[in-house]
Amino acid sequence: MKNLTFPDNFLWGGAISANQAEGAYLEDGKGVAVSDVLTGGLYGSKLSEPVGKLPSHEAIDFYHRYKEDIALFAEMGFKCFRTSIAWSRIFPNGDEETPNEKGLQFYDQLFDELIKNGIEPVVTISHYELPLGLADKYNGWANRRLISLFEKYSKVLFERYKGKVKYWMTFNEINSILVHSFTSGGIRDKEDTNAIYQAAHNQFVASALAVKACHEIIPDGKIGCMIFYSPTYPFTCAPDDVMTSVTKEREYYLFSDVQVRGEYPAFTKRLFKEKNIHIEVTKDDLDILKNYVVDYVGFSYYMSRTVSAQPEGKKEVGGNMAKGIKNEFLEISDWGWEIDPVGLRIAVNRLYDRYQLPLFVVENGLGAVDILENDTVEDDYRINYLKQHLIQLAEAIKDGAEVIGYTSWGPIDIISASTGEMKKRYGYIYVDKDNEGNGSLKRYKKKSFYWYKEVIRSNGLSLFE
Repeated sequence: MKNLTFPDNFLWGGAISANQAEGAYLEDGKGVAVSDVLTGGLYGSKLSEPVGKLPSHEAIDFYHRYKEDIALFAEMGFKCFRTSIAWSRIFPNGDEETPNEKGLQFYDQLFDELIKNGIEPVVTISHYELPLGLADKYNGWANRRLISLFEKYSKVLFERYKGKVKYWMTFNEINSILVHSFTSGGIRDKEDTNAIYQAAHNQFVASALAVKACHEIIPDGKIGCMIFYSPTYPFTCAPDDVMTSVTKEREYYLFSDVQVRGEYPAFTKRLFKEKNIHIEVTKDDLDILKNYVVDYVGFSYYMSRTVSAQPEGKKEVGGNMAKGIKNEFLEISDWGWEIDPVGLRIAVNRLYDRYQLPLFVVENGLGAVDILENDTVEDDYRINYLKQHLIQLAEAIKDGAEVIGYTSWGPIDIISASTGEMKKRYGYIYVDKDNEGNGSLKRYKKKSFYWYKEVIRSNGLSLFE
């Protein structure tokens, strides 16, 4: 069975986002994005315009150093590399008539370098970097105008890179708009629930139109959705706790159901009634959603969450968007995120049972404090974390789920999305930069670099040795 775990064509690799790695935030005609005006991380405070030098403005300078980094990914044996395109590099304000050629050229060069090194590009069209102009001018995705603007942007990408990029995803962690409305949707009023659900609907329609365009322009292309997914456990076996876990998990399924099944799930009616939500949905919208569903389900997995019908007085924990009651059976990371490898197996089984579509684990990793000594990092804690998760992924594949790939989050240290700092590191490659922006940006291979290289070389067999 070990030999049958990971398929021969399994896409091993790593994942980053443009806004956390590229830097060069106003170079070569790039416009300002929502990610360029946030302090304290992508989920931090909001500013009207960039003030001072924020960590993301330089990030790890991937914009200028991508060849060096891709060479390291190739040395590890990456089969694929997931990144995103910064919308504001292509359309600086989001609604220009013509795209920025220098921005298009950068991604041409990036994808060429990946292909030259035998690495398949996996590209997210929008990953927390909506052009700020669209947030200011239209209140972001709350305005239906963004549907056509996103469709235009997507078509430009498909036409330009149709010979280079086969695997696409539309919106990164699309369900994050419920928690981080500005980061994910360009909406400043996080209390405007109606606007947030309208924005989500508009993103659904835009995503479906991108699926349509991708299939027309790139006939052999594969385009998926991408959700944040955290399997939800009841705190006890009391029926009220179990029902609470069902209700909370439906928060995720709303977003994947629409994109995979092409229609809103039945429980949405009660949800919208109880929240007093009234959104504009046209018949054309419903037809588009039904006719253009995704080819696969991409998702991030970092932790599970535990919920209770009576949370009062119980210790709370959380990470990313998974907030709940402390699970006494789980350890926590340096940043308080619960560590649950079996939760990945549960996640894969639940999603595959529900959709019977190929799954792609496009984010999973451990943010930790790394100490560079003698030009390396002895990060056995990261190796153990990833090994245990990959063993559970192997179990999920044995369970019958079709999984096409695994891209660990942050194969190279980048700016943390949740905190905006460098101290929280995920990578196999250490980048010499601190929270204040000091450092040479020199790259160093960690112990995990060589461990992951062997995992890929053996197609996962080394996990069981």
